[in-house]
Amino acid sequence: MTAAAQLTAGAPPAAPDLVTTAPQPVIRGRSRGPSRLRALDGLRLLAALMVAAYHLGGRGGEIAQAWGGSPAQQFPTAAPLFAYGCLGVQIFFVISGFVICLSGWGRTLRAFIASRVSRLYPAYWAAILLITAVFALPWVAYKALPPSEVLTNLTMLQQPLGVDRVLGVCWTLWAEMRFYALFALCVVLPGATRGRVVLFCAGWTLAAALAQAAHEPFLDTVLMPEYAPFFIGGIGLYLLHRYGAHDPIAWAIVLVSWLIGQHYAVAGLWHAPSATAFSYRSTAVIIAVVTLGFALVAAVALGKLQWANWRWLTVAGALTYPFYLVHEHLGWVVVRALQQGAGLPSYATLPLTVGLMLLLAWVLHRFIERPLTPVLKRSIDPRR
Repeated sequence: MTAAAQLTAGAPPAAPDLVTTAPQPVIRGRSRGPSRLRALDGLRLLAALMVAAYHLGGRGGEIAQAWGGSPAQQFPTAAPLFAYGCLGVQIFFVISGFVICLSGWGRTLRAFIASRVSRLYPAYWAAILLITAVFALPWVAYKALPPSEVLTNLTMLQQPLGVDRVLGVCWTLWAEMRFYALFALCVVLPGATRGRVVLFCAGWTLAAALAQAAHEPFLDTVLMPEYAPFFIGGIGLYLLHRYGAHDPIAWAIVLVSWLIGQHYAVAGLWHAPSATAFSYRSTAVIIAVVTLGFALVAAVALGKLQWANWRWLTVAGALTYPFYLVHEHLGWVVVRALQQGAGLPSYATLPLTVGLMLLLAWVLHRFIERPLTPVLKRSIDPRR
């Protein structure tokens, strides 16, 4: 799948560690102790709901079969807005850059790997098996993959291996894994310092630009020119959070990342007006949504959203990752059952489908993630 196609098929990437506490920005060399970052959890859920709106009502393909017609016909007013929901991917990548820098700071490489593996895999394995089982049911209209390909999907390396994906959205996990690997090798392994993080951001930005110019597939795979600005921008925002707003180098990292990021978002999502295309996205709106994503994470980083300290946001953050994993493919099944089976109207089917996917996400979090995550983490890093 090309970079442009992946952007168009947007889905939120893997959720990082739940962010409920973090160091306050250092003001004049002093830390003011831990503070809640529940607003960041809420922002993650907002990005996930954006992508769900895109997958269920803002694009064509299999979801049109579920609706019994194009979503543009089901939602003539909302579908053009839902089409911008794929930009939730970019917002997620910015959040990921922020959180991975936060969670990797001061950790050993083994502890960092344990954190990432235990966070990503339990719900992912459950989602792979669940969706495969549902698609294998005789009355479900979507075909399950062969057993060998399902087993390969459990590694999360199916995309570089050229194997079909059980989860269409898991291409973002492959992007996240590459980011984790780069950050682990360049920052976590030698030990995180402000200078080392700044050098990592600058080096990755330049290397990604050179990779784009070289048109070399291997470099594109490793350096991810189209996604790097969002991860790097999130890292720059974490530096502002950690060291305070009066940091011109951190601001420069954020500004350059935003400038490059909006370029890739427009290049991947804009096309000339066409009667045959499902939707048409305005360049101005694409830039505005990307800008809003950076601005919201910046507001969290600088403490401007500390008032959003409601406990339910922590629950929202916990549900985001399993919701992302199941909402698209199982959403097809639920939409078909409610719309064509039960005869519910479209504007009732859509929120009910999202609600059911959130309920399933809670089940996965409560009965899969909560018991298995600590076990997997201790098996990788027994010293914890």
